[in-house]
Amino acid sequence: MADIVTLLAAAGAEAAHAEPSVFGIDTYQWVALAMSVLLAVFVWKKVPGIITGGLDNKIAAIRAALDEAKTLRAEAEGLRAEYAAKIASAEKDAEAMLAGARNEAEAILAKAEADSDAMVARRQKMAEDKIAAAERAAVAEVKARAVTAAAAASKVLIARSHDSAADRRLADEVIASL
Repeated sequence: MADIVTLLAAAGAEAAHAEPSVFGIDTYQWVALAMSVLLAVFVWKKVPGIITGGLDNKIAAIRAALDEAKTLRAEAEGLRAEYAAKIASAEKDAEAMLAGARNEAEAILAKAEADSDAMVARRQKMAEDKIAAAERAAVAEVKARAVTAAAAASKVLIARSHDSAADRRLADEVIASL
């Protein structure tokens, strides 16, 4: 075969390319005929209707999914708003509890201060009462010692300056006054 190509090339003749044909129809015509038959089969079998029906079903499914997604989003936003309200309410409750605790602590502190002031006043009064009682006891003891000392001194003085005649005279005066 290489000899033929070499001979043709040497002769300067160009090799002609032969196109295949069947029944006198070229290849591009066969392709057009096959496409026409295929399109006719599609139209005859209603393939476009089946394809569009399938696409319509897909579109309907996608719309249903989108509607469900919108519904779920609305529910989620509602839950978010509800929980935001609950959080705000919980924060208000916490603030109210904190304020109540502060007020209660202040009341307890005020009561403790009042109780301590009252206790100091009671203890001070008790101390003053003890001091007054000790003063009274000291005064009574001093008076008792003074009375004892005065009685002893008067006994000594009376014993020195008083004799039996003065005793008789006193006794007579007392009897006469009765």
